[in-house]
Amino acid sequence: VSNPLCLKTSTMMKYILVTGGVISGIGKGIIASSVGTILKSCGLHVTAIKIDPYINIDAGTFSPYEHGEVFVLDDGGEVDLDLGNYERFLDIRLTRDNNLTTGKIYQSVINKERRGDYLGKTVQVVPHITDAIQEWVVKQAKVPVDDDDVEPQVCVIELGGTVGDIESMPFIEAFRQFQFKVKRENFCNIHVSLIPQPSATGEQKTKPTQNSVRELRGLGLSPDLIMCRCSTALENSVKEKISMFCHVEPEQVICVHDVSSIYRVPLLLENQGVVGYLSRRLNMPIETKPRKMLTKWKEMSDRSDRLLEHCSIALVGKYTKFSDSYASVIKALEHSALAISHKLEVKYIDSAYLEPMLRHRFGVRGTEGKIHAINWARNQKKPFLGVCLGMQLAVCEFARNTLGWKGNINSPTLYWAVIDMPEHNPGQMGGTMRLGKRRTIFKTNNSVLRKLYGDAEYVDERHRHRFEVNPELKSHFEEKGFRFVGQDVEGERMEVIELDDHPYFVGVQYHPEFTSRPIKPSPPYLGLLLASAGKLQGYLQKGCRLSPRDTYSDRSGSSTPDSEISELKLPSITNE
Repeated sequence: VSNPLCLKTSTMMKYILVTGGVISGIGKGIIASSVGTILKSCGLHVTAIKIDPYINIDAGTFSPYEHGEVFVLDDGGEVDLDLGNYERFLDIRLTRDNNLTTGKIYQSVINKERRGDYLGKTVQVVPHITDAIQEWVVKQAKVPVDDDDVEPQVCVIELGGTVGDIESMPFIEAFRQFQFKVKRENFCNIHVSLIPQPSATGEQKTKPTQNSVRELRGLGLSPDLIMCRCSTALENSVKEKISMFCHVEPEQVICVHDVSSIYRVPLLLENQGVVGYLSRRLNMPIETKPRKMLTKWKEMSDRSDRLLEHCSIALVGKYTKFSDSYASVIKALEHSALAISHKLEVKYIDSAYLEPMLRHRFGVRGTEGKIHAINWARNQKKPFLGVCLGMQLAVCEFARNTLGWKGNINSPTLYWAVIDMPEHNPGQMGGTMRLGKRRTIFKTNNSVLRKLYGDAEYVDERHRHRFEVNPELKSHFEEKGFRFVGQDVEGERMEVIELDDHPYFVGVQYHPEFTSRPIKPSPPYLGLLLASAGKLQGYLQKGCRLSPRDTYSDRSGSSTPDSEISELKLPSITNE
C-alpha cells in the first residue's frame, strides 16, 4: 500500500518546525510568529499550526492560570493563546484544527478504531498515532488562511512544551518520520533555547543549550537554526562555542535577545539573515527587494520607542495575578495606544480585592468587586469598557443602583437581568457556550461605537459566553438612558450597551480584542483609549480620523492616572 502522505507533497509545501529547550515559556510563539511574518513579507502565503501535548481536547475548560487566556477563533474554536499571536503577526484567520492536541489525536484514532478502520490491527503509538499526527499537519497546512483564499506555501509548526517531555514524545517521533517523507528540502527545524546569564558572574552559559540540542538529536531531529533567547546580545565567542558543540555553522546560531517591543523580533531575525538562510535551505524563490510589510513593522517599533505621553488603564478582573490571562486585551490596548501615540500603562486590579468580606460560590468570585468598579466609573464619569461578563455586570449595576432592583450575584441572577442561554448545557462545561463569529446589528444611527466602526450597519465579532442579558427587561433600562444599541440578527440578544451623558460608557457581549491588529486596532478599545486621553470627541468630529495634532492631549486638569485610580477604594459591601 502506498503512503498517503506521498500523494500530498507534490505541491512542495515547506514545513518549519519550531521546538523549544531548557524551559517552557521561552518565547517559541513569538519567534514562530516572527518567522512567519518575515516570510510573508517576501510575498509568500504562510499558515501556522500550534501543537499542545496535553490530553485536553481544547483549551476551553482551562483556568487562565494554567495556560493564560483562551483564544477564540471565527469558527468557535477555543485554542491556545499562541494562535492569537499568529493571527496578529500574520494578519490571518485560523480555524480550530490549527491547534492540535494529544486529546484530539487520540480521539480521532480511537474513533477510527471503533469504526473498524484499522481492520483488526493492534492500534499503537507507532505507527497509528504518529501517522495521524502527520496526516493532520499535511491536511491542515493546505487550508487557506488569507482573505484571497490562496493555499499556503509555508507552514510554521510550533511544538509546545520542552524537548524531552514525556507528553511530546509521539510528536517528536512523528516529525522524525515526517522529515524523510516530505524530503529534506521541504522541512527544517528551528530550536529555541535559553542562554542563562547568572548575575554572580555575568557570563552567558551555553551548557543548557548544548544538552538540549544533544537530546533533540538523540530523538532524531537535527536543528537547522538554533535561536538563543538571552537577556543581552549574544557574544561572538558564545556564538562560536554553540556552533562548535552543536554541529551548526555560526550563521545558524541566531541571537534573540530581549527587545523594547515584540514588534522588533521580526526585524531582529531579518537582520541576522534568517530569510536568506531559509531561502537556501528550503529552496524557496524569495523576493530580495525592500519589503513594504517589514517597513511598517520598523515604523511601529520606532514609534513605540519614541512615545512620551502616557495613558493609564485600570484592568479590573479576577485573574490579574497572571498577565497572560488577559493577553489579547493587553495587545488590543497596546494597538489602540500606539494608534493615538500614547504609551500604555496598565494597572491590574484584582476584583476580589474589592470585596474582602464576602463568601463565594464557585464562579462568582470577584463579581461584586467588578460591580463596585463599574459603579465608580459610571458615577465618576470615567471612561469604561465592559467586555462579555463586564457588560452583563454593567447591566446588573445599573439595575441595582439606578433602577433600584434588589439582589446580588450570589442569588441566581440579579432580578433575572442576566439569564442562562438555551444553548448552554449546565451538566457539561466544555464546548457548551455561544462561540465564534456572530453578527451584531446596530439599531440606532447615533451610537458612539457605530461611529468608531466607521458608521457600519453591522459588525462580525467573536463570542464566548454562557449567559445573556434578559431581552424582556430592555425597556426598563432604555427609559433611563441605558441603551442597547446593538443586537443580534434576530433581535433577541443584547450585544452592545451605551450610557447617555457619559464620556464613554460602553459594554459589548463579544470579545473585540480577538480581532485587533497592530495596524488596525479594535474600535471599542480605540474608543476607550481616545476617551481616556481626552480625544474622543475630536476624533468623532473629524470623521474618525487621527491627525498629527492628536498626539497631544486636550484633557483639562492635572490629576495623574495613579491618583485617579486610587479613588477606587474598598467598598463596604453587604449581602442583600
